[in-house]
Amino acid sequence: MRSSAPWSVASIVSAGCIAVVLAASVAAQTSAPNGSATAPASASTPATNDVPQSAAPDQQPLAQEPSGNDQGMFVFRKQIEEVVLHATVVDGEQHLVTGLDRSAFTVYEQGMPQTITSFRREDVPVEMGIAVDNSGSMRDKRGQIGQAVLNLIRASNPEDQLFVVNFGLKPYLDQDFTSDVKLLEAALHQVSAQGSTALYDAIVASAVHLEHNPRLNKKVLLVITDGQDNMSEETLQEAARRLQQANGPTLYAIGLTGGELSSAGREALQQLAAGTGGVAYFPSSLDQVDNITRTVARDIRSQYIIAYKPHNQNGKPDYQSLRVEANAPGYGKLTVRARSGYYPPEATH
Repeated sequence: MRSSAPWSVASIVSAGCIAVVLAASVAAQTSAPNGSATAPASASTPATNDVPQSAAPDQQPLAQEPSGNDQGMFVFRKQIEEVVLHATVVDGEQHLVTGLDRSAFTVYEQGMPQTITSFRREDVPVEMGIAVDNSGSMRDKRGQIGQAVLNLIRASNPEDQLFVVNFGLKPYLDQDFTSDVKLLEAALHQVSAQGSTALYDAIVASAVHLEHNPRLNKKVLLVITDGQDNMSEETLQEAARRLQQANGPTLYAIGLTGGELSSAGREALQQLAAGTGGVAYFPSSLDQVDNITRTVARDIRSQYIIAYKPHNQNGKPDYQSLRVEANAPGYGKLTVRARSGYYPPEATH
């Protein structure tokens, strides 16, 4: 049984509280041996986006930045120095294509071609959040799911930093950023099997946690569930907007059939993943999950990193659509998976 409180997703928190949380998080991670985060004192670390400065020392709350509400405030757009895209390329048979150079790619923002300022195709470490459904229908599946996730971790870059969130009625941060496989394995065994599924709350809080950790630039979120959201304070639209912040995480989703996952739940996962350049998988049996997690690991390690500085820095702070194309002799038709757009950063004063 968990003795600590779950995450709560607050819409607004002061910038001062965010700084306190970030400083505490960085200090805890840099002081731990082997690049691992210090393990929490309790069996389950709570996380909250409503962050008091007097938070208990055994808690590591998450903070969400100001929402940009412009009622009675002056809202301005921050200048975007660079947009970074993580792109996966596949051929007509859905095989990964990893040998392309910069000249093969064209990036379009709002339909206008952009000048690529940097390009990389080597495997780089990532920050990854792993959010696993802990509702009652998952009780008999968690053992096999946990093993599949561990196989993904072992197939990933050894310098990756990962955290584990278990969510049911509420999401819990059961292991903060670490590369220690034993700590991650212990967190994946935190099974309480509550009845409800706060999927969107878990996605939003995990995305914010990734955003506020400054150690690595490449960010990924893996979500595994067998049901659609039925408990969150956050909505599907809010989850999508959070994932589509500039330089936000790539979302991979595994929707298990045979549970309570409806067609609407499948469409929600597909929408969230596609908007970030990720993929939603819907295996017909648990036996397929291990191959899927290994595929996700290969996908992450085979991505191109493409950066550009937007030409139009004076436009309205609205959603900016993106499209990435790849063409190279001898490859035939290529398909590029990358985020489909982003919301420019805003600040309120």
